[in-house]
Amino acid sequence: MNQPPFTVISGGKMAVGPSQHIGTITRATVWSRGAWLPGQDVHLADGRITALVPHGTVPAERESAVLDAEGAHLIPGLVNTHTHLHQALMRGIGEGEPLLSWLRLVGEETVALTPEAAYTAAVAASLEALRSGTTTLVEHMWPHRSAEVHDAVIRALRDTGVRAVLCRGVADRPDATRRWGIDPRLLQPLDGLFAHTDKLAAAVRGSRIALGLAVPNPRSLTPEGMRAVRAYAHERGLPVSIHLLETATDEQMCRERTGLGAVEFLAESGFLWERLLAVHCVELDAAGQAALARHGVAVSYNPLSNMRLGSGIAPVPAMLAAGLAVGLGVDGAASNDTQDLLEAMRIGSYLQRAAHRRADLLGFADMLTMAADGANAVLGLEPRPDGVLPGGQADLTLLRFDRDFGCLPVRDPGATLLTTGSHRVVDTVLVAGEAVIRDGRSTRVDEAELRATLAARSTP
Repeated sequence: MNQPPFTVISGGKMAVGPSQHIGTITRATVWSRGAWLPGQDVHLADGRITALVPHGTVPAERESAVLDAEGAHLIPGLVNTHTHLHQALMRGIGEGEPLLSWLRLVGEETVALTPEAAYTAAVAASLEALRSGTTTLVEHMWPHRSAEVHDAVIRALRDTGVRAVLCRGVADRPDATRRWGIDPRLLQPLDGLFAHTDKLAAAVRGSRIALGLAVPNPRSLTPEGMRAVRAYAHERGLPVSIHLLETATDEQMCRERTGLGAVEFLAESGFLWERLLAVHCVELDAAGQAALARHGVAVSYNPLSNMRLGSGIAPVPAMLAAGLAVGLGVDGAASNDTQDLLEAMRIGSYLQRAAHRRADLLGFADMLTMAADGANAVLGLEPRPDGVLPGGQADLTLLRFDRDFGCLPVRDPGATLLTTGSHRVVDTVLVAGEAVIRDGRSTRVDEAELRATLAARSTP
């Protein structure tokens, strides 16, 4: 695929001044160190925040673009810790199916994935994420033999401007049923897979994209494969993402095949360490929580996907109490079915409140920290536990609640964002100081052409 199926806006047709790089955000109400600070100017340079001061304290650089944020609220950009970009072309697939049969349907389409489809899906999913205030996404790729598919995904990430941790799929246990392994058509020898990952890492070096590895589940790697993957990831300093205990299947199959529970199986194979991100963990018990915490493993909480597939409710308050770092994810568009992390913030809070019958669980500050910083250390991303601060990356989300009358009047900005906020209130999104979303739309991709391309794939 030499050309994308729709126009990438070269140089930014909707540019502010000479480019989309912003030098100063003025008169914003900024979330910083656990409080809203009104009337602030945020100065940016070289992709970082250089100052956060009351309006007018420091003059803007003469040649820099200024973004007037009067009446708007500024928060750190959100980190989606788990998605499958190629599923943006699979919305609604397998509705009502349990996880294993749903996986087989998704697997068939994954085997047939072409570079053009991978590119289109990745652009669509990345833009949807950006438009909901997400500045970084963690892509958990399914294993795939095609180098061109991987190249297409990287091209899509570059074209949309999002920051990403691209986790390349890895497995070594074949099983067409996916109960004790994965589809053999998606497998390739680990040595070749590692060599290809090195090529991908070289291709993205110095960009907004970092590399990692993605393991479908504990059943998809042999103990020897686990040791090889960990050794490779440790040598390269890469994070590894793994689906773990999304349902009871991992536990049942691991006990049946190895005599060990899923967490015990990983531990015995040396596959618990401080760069491992365990995704879902719906069935993670107290012993498992303690084991993951001991090894520095982080968890990705995906409430909407777990609801959609009937998987259950992850024990997030217990995980936090056990000392686990917990980030927020949306999962792929075939099981969520959106890439809206603001929606996941709200539902992630409400789900725990309903399960525990407590209205005081996981308020705005807790959920924003989870969404912006929850698993950053494990993923190799910059820490952002205190909101917008000088010295931090200029990955920022500007909200205008008056874009949606359903958010008005604003009594408490945090409560408003948690309880009624959605992608509709996201006005501007900056990644490394570049406005990749302005007025709720991409500055880099022609969205009308993208919509037409996606609509053409609809079933009559």
